[in-house]
Amino acid sequence: MGTLTLDEVSQHKTARSCWVIIRNTVYDVTDFLPDHPGGSRSILRFAGKDATTDFEGIHPPGTLEETLPESAKLGTVDINGGRGTANNETEEEDAKLAAETPEDMLNIADIECHASRTLSKKAWAYYFSASDDMRTKIHNNTIFNLVLFRPRIFRDITLVDTTARMLGIKTSLPVFVSPAALARLAHPDGEKAIARACGKQGILQMISNNASLRYPDIVSARVSNEQPFAFQLYVQNERARSEKQLRDVVKAGCKAVVLTLDAPTPGKREMDERLAREEARASGHVDDGEALSANSGRGKGTEGGVGRALFQGTAGDLVWDDLNWLRKQLPDDIKIVLKGLQTVEDVVLATQQVDKTTGKALVDAVLLSNHGGRALEGSSPPLLILEELRTYAPDVFQSLEVYIDGGIRRGTDVVKALCLGATQVGIGRPALMSLAGGFGEAGVSRVIQILREEIATAMRLLGAITIDQLGPQYVNTSQLDAILGPSPQAAAAAAAIFKAKL
Repeated sequence: MGTLTLDEVSQHKTARSCWVIIRNTVYDVTDFLPDHPGGSRSILRFAGKDATTDFEGIHPPGTLEETLPESAKLGTVDINGGRGTANNETEEEDAKLAAETPEDMLNIADIECHASRTLSKKAWAYYFSASDDMRTKIHNNTIFNLVLFRPRIFRDITLVDTTARMLGIKTSLPVFVSPAALARLAHPDGEKAIARACGKQGILQMISNNASLRYPDIVSARVSNEQPFAFQLYVQNERARSEKQLRDVVKAGCKAVVLTLDAPTPGKREMDERLAREEARASGHVDDGEALSANSGRGKGTEGGVGRALFQGTAGDLVWDDLNWLRKQLPDDIKIVLKGLQTVEDVVLATQQVDKTTGKALVDAVLLSNHGGRALEGSSPPLLILEELRTYAPDVFQSLEVYIDGGIRRGTDVVKALCLGATQVGIGRPALMSLAGGFGEAGVSRVIQILREEIATAMRLLGAITIDQLGPQYVNTSQLDAILGPSPQAAAAAAAIFKAKL
């Protein structure tokens, strides 16, 4: 390998000759363009330029070594030759970092505001975006306002215990981190920082299938050998790839696999896609005449964002029987959680799935979720699904654990969900955004601390001192029930449960 100047690299900025710089090393990625899972244009935007920041925010370490032949490594770049520096992390970008500390953040809204000022445009667009007009994302949170508390008095609330359980695991809070992709867009430590914070705070982390670090690397950051992790699975069209993934996570230590079902195809995240389009235009790599696959869900000549690229290769043909396939890939002690159930009918079906060989239940828990409003616009908020489940099919709570995520911004939101039957409540965006501005692990810990304080305060003011004491007697759901209304489908599903027990 030799030494190249920035001027030399900048001459190779087309699909016929595409060079990029990553950590001051120049790579020829021309032959790889047609095979890149995220599409060729996501690379061409950086042709002849430094792609370090964007590359490392999305790809785990070791990706280049596994993907490109040694001959693709052309040499190092002379940052003093040509036009200055190849480092994207300029002093101007560093100056954007706010002076606040994690302790200055009083609530999750403060965390989000801090992230909006310190994240890159790409990271903010990916984290904040949701489908279409983002009404579902907003509704996920605002629907909590329809549930009112019914506090009780003359109770000794001196000591409050927020410990809970999840899949047989003791947690210090009834809160977990939902699968949240690409944490390194916010901080170099990425999912490792989340892992350390979760370990120290005593809660479980569900590691995203699309994490920006490899699962074993994330698990290596645990604070003790007993720290539990779960792994989110998007089943791939090439089923062998998923089987290898599962072997790897089992080897690295995994308590549960979270099979995600609420996004078999990506939603239309316009903020994310608009930014990608703008970047493509700025780099001169938009071909308005290019016809894209009909299966991409996009029209002709549009540019997909980060979110859409992550779904490349995701299987869209899963059916209930695939649970038997999944069970065969896992040791008996690893639990199966289904993420993305959005109707009573599907939760009931989940309780009825049994191993064809042993007759044992296949599903240990369900996570009611609409993918944070990032998939189907107009889908029901998870809290409403939870109330529908409690109203029409309460027996399912005896068969499996029920979690929810999406829209959680306050400890009171968590407590309301617990009163309606949830076992645990997940946070996604807050964990990602808390990494921003250099906060890293301390930011994630601060989010958990905020929720811990708010949950304990709400419990004291309600007159409940343990998680087990929380129940429907502490909430007024009349406004929520008015939206819920009669549901013949849910009633039929409940009848199916009764029939199955006869």
